[in-house]
Amino acid sequence: MKILKKFKPGGSHEGLASFLMLLPAIIFLCVCSIYPFIWIFKYICYNYNGFTATYTGSANFERMLSDKTFWMSVVHTFEYAFYKLIFIIPLALIIAVILHTKIKGANFFRGIYFMPTVISSSIAGMIFTFIFATKNGILNSLLETLHIISSPIPWLTGTDVVMAAVTILAIWGGFGNYMLYFTSGMDSISNDVYESAKIDGANGVQTFFYITLPMLSPVLKVVLMLAITGAFKDYEAIMVLSDGGPGNRSMVMFLYIYRMIFGSATSSSAIQIGYGALLSVVAAVIVGIVTAIYLFVSRKLDEVV
Repeated sequence: MKILKKFKPGGSHEGLASFLMLLPAIIFLCVCSIYPFIWIFKYICYNYNGFTATYTGSANFERMLSDKTFWMSVVHTFEYAFYKLIFIIPLALIIAVILHTKIKGANFFRGIYFMPTVISSSIAGMIFTFIFATKNGILNSLLETLHIISSPIPWLTGTDVVMAAVTILAIWGGFGNYMLYFTSGMDSISNDVYESAKIDGANGVQTFFYITLPMLSPVLKVVLMLAITGAFKDYEAIMVLSDGGPGNRSMVMFLYIYRMIFGSATSSSAIQIGYGALLSVVAAVIVGIVTAIYLFVSRKLDEVV
């Protein structure tokens, strides 16, 4: 309304200038976000393969409720997110604290740890395919050389260990990003606070728990939210590394949805865009609920603290 008021004859041209500067972003938002969102709802009741669309009523909903593979992928997604979060957040925080102590070569190590973040998920998946190979794999060879294992571990073909493999890949590829968030947060803490704690006789552990961690809580909440939503949306590296196998053991929500919409190179199943559109809406609702629960809990903790 304020912009429209400035369009009155004799008024300022600042509103028009602001509108023109915002116009590319508005168009981009409509084309890349709003239109695809509406498009998804258009086909959730159709059997659509990209060429023909047949109205099926509630058939997609009934199929979704009885689709054991999809609901198992939801369970696997929660499992994957849990394993990823309990390792990646503490690791990123510990590395950030160590590098914040101004050790020699800190900036070099920051660059090394951040480097996996800029590598494509597909390339990272291919790299770890060679690392986790059962025969002649780098990891198995190293473990056998150190006499930790007596026979190769089937990292990508064993149902008991494949989730560990995809979690290791996720931690390697993401903790450097969260480390920089923590480092930036600690850089904003005044050195006077640390000097006062040192004068009062606080050791390193006390300084971390009573000064660094409480003052880092705003950054920690943001990092946790990004890590939670990111973990639930991961699928690219998993698709390259294990393709959801073996026996769908590493199948996650968005990988299953990707298969429905775009098909799979290892399967001859037909493209099912309509059903995939419905599953994507359900997945978005699940991620939204998890995010809302996290925000509610974090607000309650703020009130308690």
